[in-house]
Amino acid sequence: MKMFVVTKRAAVVIAIALLTTILLITLVPHTFKAVTTAVNERKIPIYSVETNKKQIALTFDAAWGNSDTDEILKILAKHNAKATFFFTGEWVSRYPDDVLKISAAGHSCQNHSDKHNHIDKMTAEQLRADIIACNDKIKAVTKIAPSLYRGPYGEYNNTLLTEVESLNMYAIQWNIDSRDWQKKSVDEMVKAVTQNAKNGSILLFHNDLENTPAAVNEILKILTEQGYSFVTADKLIYKQNYYIDPTGTQRLKEE
Repeated sequence: MKMFVVTKRAAVVIAIALLTTILLITLVPHTFKAVTTAVNERKIPIYSVETNKKQIALTFDAAWGNSDTDEILKILAKHNAKATFFFTGEWVSRYPDDVLKISAAGHSCQNHSDKHNHIDKMTAEQLRADIIACNDKIKAVTKIAPSLYRGPYGEYNNTLLTEVESLNMYAIQWNIDSRDWQKKSVDEMVKAVTQNAKNGSILLFHNDLENTPAAVNEILKILTEQGYSFVTADKLIYKQNYYIDPTGTQRLKEE
């Protein structure tokens, strides 16, 4: 049997190698984790705006039918309220006259994707093409290029938000959902919105649901009496020198 004799020098080399291995095992994963976290930092769209002004953005998603658009426009005019309509490109193609009517009334016409597909199933190139397709359709009717985007189903991810930013647009969500899409009653919607509304809130409605017009009428009446005014989302948000906190609230940076 051969005997292996470890010299003093060899022992030192072995000890250094073991120490190096231990340090690598301990430190490298943490370093890798930090780098990964920085690279994969989650982007967030705008859910609301921090402001001292008693202003609220009323928004409507238009992706399917067109049953109550005229009634909603009459209610908005009655309360001297401006709103933001997020259209899919397909909706614009089906109802160009209504898009023009909405724009002519002073409301904001914005992007809600072209075909209302789930974004997680789309590549960056497909998302970009989809956004541009809807932009082109809206601009062709209104002569105004959209500056805001809302993802279908309220979905978003870093890939989408990166494409939105690259097109010099702002991604908009909401902090108060009327839940009209759940066919809530008028009273349920009125309470849910008026009890939670505050400066800088962004409200979500849809343009093709039975109880929405009556709920909007009552909500506008109550909030107007409380001193709120209703502006388009593109006028509510900040365009520069801002950050978005983890809750999705857009805030001005301190100078």
